[in-house]
Amino acid sequence: MLTPAVSPLRPHCLSEERLLLWRPFRSVPQDDSSAAEQVRRIHGVLSHAWAPSTQGTYGAGLLAFHLFCDRKEPPVPESLRGPASEALLLEFISVCAGSYSGSTLKNYYFGIKAWHTLHGLAWSPDETRMSAALTAGARLAPPKSKKPKRAPYTPAIISTIRQHLDLTTSLDAAVFACLTTTFWSVARLGEFTVPSLTKWKQLGPARYVCRAAMSTDPASGRLGLPVTSFKLPWSKTCATGETVQWSPQEGDADPAWAMTNHLSVNAPGPQQHLFSWVHPKKGIRPLSRKAFDDRIAEVCKAANIELLKGHGLRVGGVLEYLLRGVPFDVVKSIGRWASDAFTLYLRQHANILAPYIQASPILEPFLRITMPSRVR
Repeated sequence: MLTPAVSPLRPHCLSEERLLLWRPFRSVPQDDSSAAEQVRRIHGVLSHAWAPSTQGTYGAGLLAFHLFCDRKEPPVPESLRGPASEALLLEFISVCAGSYSGSTLKNYYFGIKAWHTLHGLAWSPDETRMSAALTAGARLAPPKSKKPKRAPYTPAIISTIRQHLDLTTSLDAAVFACLTTTFWSVARLGEFTVPSLTKWKQLGPARYVCRAAMSTDPASGRLGLPVTSFKLPWSKTCATGETVQWSPQEGDADPAWAMTNHLSVNAPGPQQHLFSWVHPKKGIRPLSRKAFDDRIAEVCKAANIELLKGHGLRVGGVLEYLLRGVPFDVVKSIGRWASDAFTLYLRQHANILAPYIQASPILEPFLRITMPSRVR
């Protein structure tokens, strides 16, 4: 049981609440109620700088840090845990090195840093030294901690999945529509499913996509091309929401056909979850991530294909568009990346770079026609 030493500074709470509720030693005097309330208000606002899932991950790192401090001989005093010295942080990383993956170690470190930021603690470590320590920790990570490369979905795989679904049934119609929409809009699966029924009841359309968030323009823009848009009320990178789109595609992976079928079978109301389906015993309910994953796992087993993870939809969408010759910056825009992080997919999948590194690049004639000379 990973339980830190009992302290009024660290109340028992959910992992995602630790950044906010676990306080450093230096705090506002409890008898100054007005100042305490002001601090709580500021902390409450600042805590929204990180997505709930990120706060949960950082909370795990904060727990690991305090456990490390508790178990040192002698234990690290509360006053030295925040602000934490560079020496203490380096020792923490060195103790964790060899036991955790590089990504986990980085998340732990950034969780401690976020805690300092949230509570106004000075952050003085030399980032070059800390980066070197984290790089060393990643190299010392045990082999079992390294996850295998996520296999991407492809239109062919989606077509195979379709053949093993009964699209006249409620769940299968919702799952297939969600699958194709997520793939072609290069979205995160969590943006089109709900984490749990409880979360939907608590937050509803204010947080999760509902039927009214979908709009279809059969002749969009000057070229008159069909586009279906989805207004996401919230995303991991934008708390005020974002819009994603897809257009009809050829073949069995067509999201337009899948959506039409889903709306015919399930007919969700305007304020119901977009991919609502009817449970045979419990009635209509939003499509949860678990229900989606469980059904896809069953289908992959029946089809004798590799079990694919949800993130493979986003990876697959990126790769499919790139293989079609869509420019990198356009794919970046479709996937709503603020940085060039998505280029990691290029390094992991050689077939994407293949057309560009030939002696006579396959896409060069097309680019010559479509790209202005000043850009080329």
